[in-house]
Amino acid sequence: MKKVFFLISAFIGLISCKSGINVSIENPSDFDRLEIVEIPVEKLMALPSGKAYLVTDQKDETTPSQLTYDGKLIFQTNVKAKETIFYTVKIGTPDTFPSKTYGRFITERKDDFAWENDRVAFRIYGPALIAVDGPSNGIDLWYKKTNNLIIDKWYQDDIAGVRSYHEDHGEGLDDYKVGRTLGGGMMAPFENDTLILNENFAEQELLENGPLRTTFKLTYKDITVNGKTFGESRTFSIDAGSQLTKVTQEYKTNDTLTVAAGIVKRARDDEAYTAYTDNGVAAVVYEEPAGGDVGKVFVGMIFPKGIERTLSHTDTIIHPKTQKEEIHSYVLAVTSYYPGQPVTYYTGYGWEKFGFPTLSDFRDYMGYFSKGLEELLIIKIL
Repeated sequence: MKKVFFLISAFIGLISCKSGINVSIENPSDFDRLEIVEIPVEKLMALPSGKAYLVTDQKDETTPSQLTYDGKLIFQTNVKAKETIFYTVKIGTPDTFPSKTYGRFITERKDDFAWENDRVAFRIYGPALIAVDGPSNGIDLWYKKTNNLIIDKWYQDDIAGVRSYHEDHGEGLDDYKVGRTLGGGMMAPFENDTLILNENFAEQELLENGPLRTTFKLTYKDITVNGKTFGESRTFSIDAGSQLTKVTQEYKTNDTLTVAAGIVKRARDDEAYTAYTDNGVAAVVYEEPAGGDVGKVFVGMIFPKGIERTLSHTDTIIHPKTQKEEIHSYVLAVTSYYPGQPVTYYTGYGWEKFGFPTLSDFRDYMGYFSKGLEELLIIKIL
């Protein structure tokens, strides 16, 4: 999460550039917060522009940091409930730290785009896969049980025939089924009670790649809704330490649309999901049916600005590749998309084999995440 609130002291211009800028981070919540905080570079006006920034903690030890593509200095903080801690930002060359986030366009595997952090991993299918399997633009979940980055290793071993990433060799596996669905949290227009799914992404752009945040943009072919055709794109971002990836959905339309983000259910009558709203922040959690040796997986979505409704929904489609009838069921979070106002939400999962033994544990995490969106960390530049 990247939630901050700034109070800028009036005497900022008097701070010595040599000693740096002192920053305090106050946690107003009654629970501990491990998250990424961000400071717009223009708030560091007392430091020379165009230089590298070094962040040190109260022990004068260097803290991993990153300058983002959109002009923010970010670093990870761990601040206890009701606690205030301090950092210093100065000009200097940061140490090299192992990256905790990563993403890549996988041209060697039918143009997948895969991304991960030290907790979770995801992928989306690219244009080269359409000729093989037909369109499939849902979000795929890769279950990890290691803090290490595994995307390159899993792909390399799978392609080489050394070991399949569909089998758990000690670090996790890809056991999630997507097909012609929204998968684990994709969004689509939802008009006349029907989901309108686009094809695989057409273009990709990697905007930044760690060590603390990875961001990329996917552009799709034009989509037609109610007889009108317009563009579609999504920007994904993942921060170190988070179970959720951020999604910003955008349509180039002048019309208001009904849209829905959904988690595919494995059976039409499967009601193993919960939906709730707390102070305007909405959340949906679905428990995957436990199968084989995989165990329990909990998939969740969070909507900072709320939603209009949730529902259990079933679509019957003719698969474009096989021409066979398929029935897919979802738990949907439905809202309105207004022209020029992208919808931002979060989606991800928890696995019983990596930190979330029960549904209650994952729901607690989702609750803390949601509350953190309401109770911003208070950042003061002293």
